[in-house]
Amino acid sequence: MKYLIEPTRNTPFVNFDYNSGILELKGISSPENSLEFYNPVFKAVDKYKELGKNQLEVNMALEYFNTSSSKCIYQIFKGIKRLSEAGSSVVINWMYDSDDEDMREVGEDYSDILGLEFNYLEMDF
Repeated sequence: MKYLIEPTRNTPFVNFDYNSGILELKGISSPENSLEFYNPVFKAVDKYKELGKNQLEVNMALEYFNTSSSKCIYQIFKGIKRLSEAGSSVVINWMYDSDDEDMREVGEDYSDILGLEFNYLEMDF
């Protein structure tokens, strides 16, 4: 089972492959209606938990996201935390441009607020 959204100028690439246990978000996130865009992703994370999967790798490589997207990304991480609390092994890779320390700090904030461990990986976007 796979959940896939192709990227646009304002929305990120989203790929959630239930078989491999990998959730990827890449690109820019500034949709007109963030809740409408991300609601299916929230549901996909919840469904993954319902399926009783025991491991998840999250690869977040967002170059930019607006405030409303930030709230939605937080909600995704809350769902991932519930998965972790249910006993699943969760690995979160927070990828950021090597010239963008602010984006790394955003990842650190999510990690601190939610009590989830992140791996920080510098990339060149």
